[in-house]
Amino acid sequence: MGHLTAWFDSEFTRLYKNWRQLIEGLDSGQIYQPTRAGSISQGEQALRSARVVEQTFGGITANLWDDPFEWTLPENLATREKLLEYFDEVEATRRRGFELLRTDDDLMKEVMTPAGSKQLASLLLDILLHARQHVP
Repeated sequence: MGHLTAWFDSEFTRLYKNWRQLIEGLDSGQIYQPTRAGSISQGEQALRSARVVEQTFGGITANLWDDPFEWTLPENLATREKLLEYFDEVEATRRRGFELLRTDDDLMKEVMTPAGSKQLASLLLDILLHARQHVP
């Protein structure tokens, strides 16, 4: 694995660990409770971040760019255990994607996204930044 690929891998791993740490640090009743009036809960923020990663790596690995919104509703992931299990599934999907990246040259390849062709390095950077936006 090249230096740039390893950096992306470590940053996505750090993001995954942040999701888990956030949820593990909350009482069950706090996961979906807004922190202040008009804000979304920390659980919902972590879910949004994970959904972005799942959608992207589902697209990269299986060309399935479906929005995981329906199966990641708080009603479906109501407990800490279910939420952590979902994060583990997202991480497994992400790892499968990184198994396809053997060198940094692989990051220069074009992938077809719903919005059109995009260089993989650019896509990963965009997704990483977008996913980080949602983590408190």
